[in-house]
Amino acid sequence: MVQKILVSACLLGNPVRYDGAAKTLVHPALEAWRREGRIVSICPELSGGFGVPRLPAEIAQAQAGEAVLAGTARVVDVVGSDVTPFFIASARAALDLARAHDCRFALLIDGSPSCGSRFIYDGSFSGQRRVGAGVTAALLRQHGIEVFADSEIDALCARVARED
Repeated sequence: MVQKILVSACLLGNPVRYDGAAKTLVHPALEAWRREGRIVSICPELSGGFGVPRLPAEIAQAQAGEAVLAGTARVVDVVGSDVTPFFIASARAALDLARAHDCRFALLIDGSPSCGSRFIYDGSFSGQRRVGAGVTAALLRQHGIEVFADSEIDALCARVARED
């Protein structure tokens, strides 16, 4: 059976980010995986009920996705509205999709309060990054799915090759 990989839709060229843009990642592995039927595309935030465009959101008070899932932190948008329930629903939808396709790996866009896996923003909306994971990346990891940032696609390629 071909190993499926959950991939952020914005990396595949879909204009689903908060600002209506994509963050297209051009890499030969993505094209090969697409031809092989390995890619399972998702924008967690759309699956959680958000539209495009939407207000920028960050995890408040320099917290991370694990704290959001534990109920000790929240996700807020740029005008201060608590959007935590949408982000938790988004993460659950991504996990459900990954499980339905038996994905053991995910390639997610870094920086996002959903998909960030190496860094996220600190909640001040000032562009300050911090080490940490978004809500979806954290939930996937809690359930044994290996999450890679877009900058780590070569490491993911090597990992997938070991599984084939």
